Amino acid sequence: MPNMTLSLPEDVHRIVKAHSEVRWSEIARRAIEDYAKKLAMLDTMTQHSTVAEEDIMALDYKVKEGVQEHYKQKALKKTRR
Repeated sequence: MPNMTLSLPEDVHRIVKAHSEVRWSEIARRAIEDYAKKLAMLDTMTQHSTVAEEDIMALDYKVKEGVQEHYKQKALKKTRR
């Protein structure tokens, strides 16, 4: 199995060092493996897609706009109470 070196922020490194009973390499391996499998699945699902990047960006904008409106309405309801 190939090896990989990771860099951690100092605060995280202190926590990791304080808990040597944890198999950190196993946790990192599983997290990377899970994420890689999700990416592979997305690649498989989209490899024959004919959707243009402009269409994706337009859809992204509409979704974010809808989410923003949802929370704006929710905030308005709270202030009216």
